[in-house]
Amino acid sequence: MRRPEPMTGALTHLTVAGLRLEIRDFPAAAEGRPTLLLLHEGLGCAALWRDFPRKLAEATGCRVVAGSRAGYGSSDPYPEPRTPRYLHREAEEALPAFLAALDIEHPVLIGHSDGGSIALIFASAFPDAPLGVAVLAPHEFVEEETLAGLRAARKAWATTHWPRRLTHYHADAPRVFREWNDTWLSPAFRDWSIEACLRDIRCPVLAIQGEDDEYATLRQIDVIAEQVKGTRLLKLPRCGHAPHQDQEAQVLAALADFVGQLPRR
Repeated sequence: MRRPEPMTGALTHLTVAGLRLEIRDFPAAAEGRPTLLLLHEGLGCAALWRDFPRKLAEATGCRVVAGSRAGYGSSDPYPEPRTPRYLHREAEEALPAFLAALDIEHPVLIGHSDGGSIALIFASAFPDAPLGVAVLAPHEFVEEETLAGLRAARKAWATTHWPRRLTHYHADAPRVFREWNDTWLSPAFRDWSIEACLRDIRCPVLAIQGEDDEYATLRQIDVIAEQVKGTRLLKLPRCGHAPHQDQEAQVLAALADFVGQLPRR
């Protein structure tokens, strides 16, 4: 399938496996640079990265693509309900199809939260595919802090203007929130873990997390370093669950340095 011409960040759409998915595409500044693929969080989408993709493209000189997974933003939803294996489905089925549609063989994956987990699962399942993986506040297992953050999010959803704000970004914001929150709080998800997958990752990894992450402890990135040799860790003070927003300059600098040192293929 022919990929769309790179855009200057405007939202466009690409059909993958019968689903119309939205993307933002920023072209590379020079030939021979890798493509950076941004994988959003559990309530995110291409537009909710805001200006970060453009700044990342400028900082690295690379093409940067931010997509909205099925059901997010204006992307078509899956017809069936979410299961506890939804992150594996995204990593092992949806992401390979998305990369093929964009004609990207060896991306650098940059994932936030759920997107970070998807990036790690993909790198484990397809160890020769990614040039590198950078994760921002990823999840490898469920902590009590995770559950507390999810319960607080459920209360905020019911008592604040959050639903109205999220409606500006998603065609079906209630479903986005419900599937994310209900899945993570379900008994079936309590023992979810991808720690066993980490040992199969062979590409360079950068793991970034805020010291004040409201959904996790720093143990989430420490386990990556224990399983993946050579993992670079960046623990940021005065930073919550969105490092690219709370400490944007440091995250951009770290990503530019990481990408600059990756081996070329």
